[in-house]
Amino acid sequence: MTRAKVTEREARALAEESRETGWVKPSFAKELYLGRFRLNLVHPHPRPAAEAAAPAEEFLGRLREYCATIDGGVIEREARIPDEYVKGLAGLGCFGIKIPEEYGGLGLTQVAYNRALMLVASVNPTLGVLLSAHQSIGVPEPLKLAGTPEQKAKFLPRCARGAITAFLLTEPDVGSDPARLASSAVPTEDGEAYELDGVKLWTTNGVVAELVVVMARVPASDGHPGGVTAFIVEMDSPGITVERRNAFMGLRGIENGLTRFHRVRVPKENVVGGEGRGLKIALATLNTGRLSIPSMCAGAGKWCLKIAREWSAERVQWGGPIAGHGAVANKISFIAATTFAMESVQELSGYMSDEGRNDIRIEAALAKLWASEMSCQVADELLQIRGGRGYETAASLAARGERAVGAEQLVRDLRINRIFEGSTEIMHLFIAREAVDAHLAAAGALADVEASPRDKAKAAAKASGFYAKWLAQLVSGKGNVPTSFHEFGMLAPHLRYVDRTARKLARSTFYGMARWQAGLEKRQGFLGRIVDIGAELFAMAASCVRAEREDTESARELADVFCRQARLRIEVLFDALWDNTDDEARELTAGVLDGRYRWLEEGVFDPSEGTGPWIADWRAGASAEASVHRPIPPG
Repeated sequence: MTRAKVTEREARALAEESRETGWVKPSFAKELYLGRFRLNLVHPHPRPAAEAAAPAEEFLGRLREYCATIDGGVIEREARIPDEYVKGLAGLGCFGIKIPEEYGGLGLTQVAYNRALMLVASVNPTLGVLLSAHQSIGVPEPLKLAGTPEQKAKFLPRCARGAITAFLLTEPDVGSDPARLASSAVPTEDGEAYELDGVKLWTTNGVVAELVVVMARVPASDGHPGGVTAFIVEMDSPGITVERRNAFMGLRGIENGLTRFHRVRVPKENVVGGEGRGLKIALATLNTGRLSIPSMCAGAGKWCLKIAREWSAERVQWGGPIAGHGAVANKISFIAATTFAMESVQELSGYMSDEGRNDIRIEAALAKLWASEMSCQVADELLQIRGGRGYETAASLAARGERAVGAEQLVRDLRINRIFEGSTEIMHLFIAREAVDAHLAAAGALADVEASPRDKAKAAAKASGFYAKWLAQLVSGKGNVPTSFHEFGMLAPHLRYVDRTARKLARSTFYGMARWQAGLEKRQGFLGRIVDIGAELFAMAASCVRAEREDTESARELADVFCRQARLRIEVLFDALWDNTDDEARELTAGVLDGRYRWLEEGVFDPSEGTGPWIADWRAGASAEASVHRPIPPG
């Protein structure tokens, strides 16, 4: 493959071109970053329609019964999902939960889908990944968003019956920078198809998929606008090779591989959304597709809470149960409160997705970012509470007669969520870009590194009017009124805090733009903290709104403790906006890359010094395995 040679400016231009530029619908999170706490966008808490709730509960009941027959330990031991498990899930309709009934699916809501993922992932996270890679980002979602009636009629019934699908974007040298995409799709001479060439890496479900969505670059020519384009590809097409099945530290059962395409003919009817719209479709798919991850993270939190409660009550040290000791009690309260908040965030985001009255691109990204980070902390606290038994594998515990609790497995399985579907670092940049959209529009040339001094002067005059009005609105609000949000009772002070802090966050963003102007995009530490503060505020609001809907003392207690813990984290983040070591970190990193500190690496064994027969594999990479494409029959 020939790597696309692009400049930083060209890469940024493509990313900008691919994002949704309009804000037709309101966004709770976008308003939050602008210093406006629009509680009316999320309160009263959305509720499911009666006609949607009944079929969802019936399906989830059947799914729970089936999950009781699955041994998650088999998946961990054999590093694969048994075929009968896949067939069983397909028989229940799990591969078509969100596919409309007219195409053979169950036609259930995003909320019901989230609950199903939470349930199956609690048996083994690999099962949740199987279903979410198929339905959240695989063929069904892009087709629902941009497919033609003919494409939907042809492919969606197969997907609903259990034809496993996958999404192929990443390449060996291309991760979060699609401008360098090398896979190509060249129109054939007869104009009836495209010839696809390229290599795709980390194709989750790709080893067993029947259908895949492939992103490839079409060259511009007469009659072809070209650009990155989405194709639906049949995996039994000539020229496709699944060269290996990858192995990972966690999620041992996922069918994830490296897929090579060599002169694969793809009919022109299989283009989704038109040439050049591939990245737009991918980003739109992720707006809701990202909600699968916080669902599984919330489920992991529930499991951690159950194990922590049971173990801490029975484990006796120093004359009493360990739950009675403050150090452990702090961990348990963190697990409980954070789990309540994770479920509140994913539930609220799911309902907002189903309602369709809000733009949730930021909310979905925040939910994914925040839940993936917090669930890892929750699992780590459980492992610490369990001590040596937390570090020991479930199989080893069972072999010596103890309860098979896989705390260490959960730590390994959850870790990928901070990388899946946009790493934490990429999520920070994505959310920051959306959050400062209004600022960039107002600043104009001030935010352009290549703008002339004259253009910057004009932009400054224009921006002054916007900021004069906007900054005046950030002085005071409902958060300064002691009686505001009184309907929330004991949680009212927390909502007043959210209101005040949202305005403080907006002012801090303005100060950052005023200080660095076009250089703000390079201040990734600052932007990351801005995003994290907003994520905590979103979680606080979601927790309070959910507790008010639940209307129970226990829910209010969980929300109260969570908000108190979140407020402590927020204050630390605010302090670090201006008092940090970001500049020193950049300087030190430059020194590391220049070799200034090579002496620090001495004293350990360097694998390149090895003389054994394995050294060739270490230098060249793992030896290639034979093709392992293993389609799983759905029926």
